[in-house]
Amino acid sequence: MDPMPQATATTPLLLIVGPTASGKSDLALGLAVRLGGQIISADSMQVYRGLDIGTAKPPESAQRLVPHHLIDIAEPGQDFSMGEFVRLARGAVEAISAQGQLPIVVGGTGLYVRALLRGIFEAPGRDERLRRRLRGIAQRRGLEALHRMLARVDPDTASRLPSSDPQRIVRALEVYILTRRPLSAHFRERGFGPELYPNVKLGIDLPRGVLYRRIDERVGRFAREGLFEEVRRLLGSGCPVEANAFKALGYREALEVLEGRLSEGEALELIRRNTRRYAKRQLTWFRRVPGVNWLDGTLPPAELLEEGERVARPMLARLG
Repeated sequence: MDPMPQATATTPLLLIVGPTASGKSDLALGLAVRLGGQIISADSMQVYRGLDIGTAKPPESAQRLVPHHLIDIAEPGQDFSMGEFVRLARGAVEAISAQGQLPIVVGGTGLYVRALLRGIFEAPGRDERLRRRLRGIAQRRGLEALHRMLARVDPDTASRLPSSDPQRIVRALEVYILTRRPLSAHFRERGFGPELYPNVKLGIDLPRGVLYRRIDERVGRFAREGLFEEVRRLLGSGCPVEANAFKALGYREALEVLEGRLSEGEALELIRRNTRRYAKRQLTWFRRVPGVNWLDGTLPPAELLEEGERVARPMLARLG
């Protein structure tokens, strides 16, 4: 693993977490303007160029208003790892702090947020030959077969990974095969330590019904804005069907439309269902994180911003 910049204990962070479609990006943008900050995306799919609509990537107007980091930094065919995220995010934290501004980490990928705050163990490097073998198994027998393999050797890790997440399943199997020990055992013994940065955590909380309605509305917007055309462009640009782009929520279902296995209506309903399930897992994850100050996500955006600033500003001042 590449060496990472050392965390600076005096560098305070503001973290904004919560489920997809809860309003994290808009709240982060407003707080960045009011508090003098820059945004670091902790979204495992916004790192990929060309994945704009289905990842709800911040629009260009937002990125011009406030600098955003860790967006559009990888090709969709790359395997972008958690280790790479931590290295680049820590570099962004140091660069933003050196400018006298506040690093604001926003995103729903809980593992990325935890790894930035608490570090990760020094895992073995990638073995591309082994990865090709594992991907070959998935292609021949299906992702569920790969997930069952993981469940036999590392049930703890398998229980927290859906069978639709081949990148992390392959990585967990790779670690097991190379070290002869489960990934979960490595985490328990040498993994996440104490938090490396002083921080303030804001979470956006929504009743389940309200959240699901927002997810349904968002998926409808994806279709109107051209999600299926975006996938067609990715394929036309030479992006292979096994690329990480097509493992993201929305993209794998859209690909099935273009391959003739689903209608657009069936795909949209499947995206809604899978996104609701993902949001439920996100909520479960972040509710276990200590120190989150939960905000009422049903507030109008202007009032939510006021409440977020009211909570965050004095807490950040005490850290500063």
